[in-house]
Amino acid sequence: MGRRKKIVEQCERLMDEPENIRNIAIAAHVDHGKTTLTDNLLAGAGMISDETAGEQLAMDTEEDEQERGITIDAANVSMTHEYEDTNHLVNLIDTPGHVDFGGDVTRAMRAVDGALVVVDAVEGAMPQTETVVRQALREGVKPTLFINKVDRLISELQEGPQEMQERLLDVINDVNELIRGMTEDRDDIDDWTVSVEDGTVAFGSALYKWGVSMPSMQRTGIDFGDIIDLERNDKRQELHDRTPLADVVLDMVAEHFPNPIEAQPRRIPTVWRGDADSDLAHDMRDVNPDGEVVLMVTDIGVDPHAGEIAAGRVFSGTLEKGQDLHVSGTANTNRVQSVGIYMGGEREEVDRVPAGNIAAVTGLKDAIAGSTVSSVEMTPFESIEHISEPVITKSIEAKNMDDLPKLIETLQQVAKEDPTIQIEINEDTGEHLVSGQGELHLEVITQRIERNQGIPVITGEPIVVYREAPTQESREVEGRSPNNHNRFYITVEPLEQDIVDAIQLGEVSMDMPEQERREALQDLGMDKDTTQNVEEIHKTNVFIDDTKGIQHLNETMELVLEGLQGALDNGPLANEPVQGALFRLHDARLHEDAIHRGPAQVIPAVRDAVHRALIDAQVRLLEPIQDVRIDVPSEHMGAASGEIQGRRGRVDDMYQEGDLMVVEGIAPVEEMIGFSSDIRSATEGRASWNTENAGFRVLSDNLQPEKITEIRERKGMKTELPESIDYF
Repeated sequence: MGRRKKIVEQCERLMDEPENIRNIAIAAHVDHGKTTLTDNLLAGAGMISDETAGEQLAMDTEEDEQERGITIDAANVSMTHEYEDTNHLVNLIDTPGHVDFGGDVTRAMRAVDGALVVVDAVEGAMPQTETVVRQALREGVKPTLFINKVDRLISELQEGPQEMQERLLDVINDVNELIRGMTEDRDDIDDWTVSVEDGTVAFGSALYKWGVSMPSMQRTGIDFGDIIDLERNDKRQELHDRTPLADVVLDMVAEHFPNPIEAQPRRIPTVWRGDADSDLAHDMRDVNPDGEVVLMVTDIGVDPHAGEIAAGRVFSGTLEKGQDLHVSGTANTNRVQSVGIYMGGEREEVDRVPAGNIAAVTGLKDAIAGSTVSSVEMTPFESIEHISEPVITKSIEAKNMDDLPKLIETLQQVAKEDPTIQIEINEDTGEHLVSGQGELHLEVITQRIERNQGIPVITGEPIVVYREAPTQESREVEGRSPNNHNRFYITVEPLEQDIVDAIQLGEVSMDMPEQERREALQDLGMDKDTTQNVEEIHKTNVFIDDTKGIQHLNETMELVLEGLQGALDNGPLANEPVQGALFRLHDARLHEDAIHRGPAQVIPAVRDAVHRALIDAQVRLLEPIQDVRIDVPSEHMGAASGEIQGRRGRVDDMYQEGDLMVVEGIAPVEEMIGFSSDIRSATEGRASWNTENAGFRVLSDNLQPEKITEIRERKGMKTELPESIDYF
């Protein structure tokens, strides 16, 4: 215990020296070796024993993570590292690489200032590598690169020094192309590309615990020739002893990642839209430990003893036990029960955590992942934008009715911990719908409910989430209220895809100052007059008020928007959400007397107008699609591309990479259910594959009527469609 206590004391001292703190995340494509690398770093810092590093997977604490061999939850850990005679405190978050858990990656990026991108030397930069680099750069987080599994180039692919260097340079160029493409328009970022000469690239093998970089080679005198010799002669231990991976990577972290004092002045304007001249803004930019407390919660976990733990980045002030803090979006304050830091994967309670650190807090019962917690009321941080939205749903029921209250409680907890999951609780039928990023995501959630809560559940077949969207411009339609005294005249047209994307990424929203929103929409090609009349943005739909001087419209507008939102959440075809529509209100006739233009009149009238306009604009179902990439030996290439084509998919590209063929294409999410077992049998288990959600596309006309009827049946609606929908 003595050693551990010493480490905690060291960390407590270092917490007060923000110039020696590094907050970093490790991010990569699934199976490129992030978690094994984290183990190495922990062992190098003396947090876990050297022998077990790499097998222990200290960060995958959940049983299911160990079983599946993948990281599901982002895990926090802190360690100390001496670099150039100065001790540094490194707070690290190991993030999942599997696409279904991308939400954890986005949230982790908000808490850190540097991202260590890990790429497998054999596979190279993959689709998910691109996604995590984009997530980091969008948050203003600086990347460095670690190329892992270099041992495989030597032992499996038998490459010589020349071939190896060419291959490694290709990987570096690919990553730099990503970085360049994503930063060229950013004024606040200098050249963030990585290079061997600058020391922002390291190579090695997390499994065999050795690593090298340009600075380390100069220090140890080991070059690629030596590495190839030692590796070929099975002298891996000697390689580890002479150039341990942890030192190389932690040196790179200390040297090249910004400390909070450098990073916060650049990052605060990117993630916070409050008044830049306020004292609070100065406190956050200066990492002032004596300022007001500001904590951004990036993760909620549950400890069987301590209850809920909120982890996040302290941007200003000092967190202490007993403080009463405001949680954005809720009226009440919460009292801090304890504050702590992570040591290895375990939480150590400390008296206080000052600005610039990553803290773990108990007692914030109203906080969810993404909350802003502060000692004064303040403009919350920008909401954390999740790049993907739920595309697949399962129904969950408790086997025993007695378990129902406990199941509902558990599902609400799940939604709090993971904002990329949506939960719909239906008290009447006892059936609850859980929507997530993919089959694996939902499978893990249900397994955890059974295992951790001991509630046996029955799950339904996976259901895919559709959308509805207009395909052309409508005529002006009239919606009337039940009493015929109120009328609304509306048109709808498809919204430009660029604008839809911008809304999804949070680049355009109703929370922005109006002038900023207008400019953003004009840059995206919306004409000036339209941008001035934006009344509401609901999900990815925009509502424009083109009326002039209509009496009583101002006080009725709230009801109009309520009717609009209801109509958009349940589209006219099958009650699926409407997306990418631009509505214009051209005219309205309202009854003089407020009693006759109440909710019971206005809401149905607007709903009616919205649905009629959509039907006139030939609204169609959109289905979610996925990008699919399959890596497979050439003799199985035909079978692999057949698997995509047989699923209403299309193959866009086939090319050779190393000794494998790569097949790239897209396919509907619905057809991808059960893909994993089919592709295994089609390729004798030799294929590895990857899917990424790729938005929505219009379902082909011959499938529309059948699909609409099927969804209506499932939702218990009348199956016959109104006659006006016969344009398929």
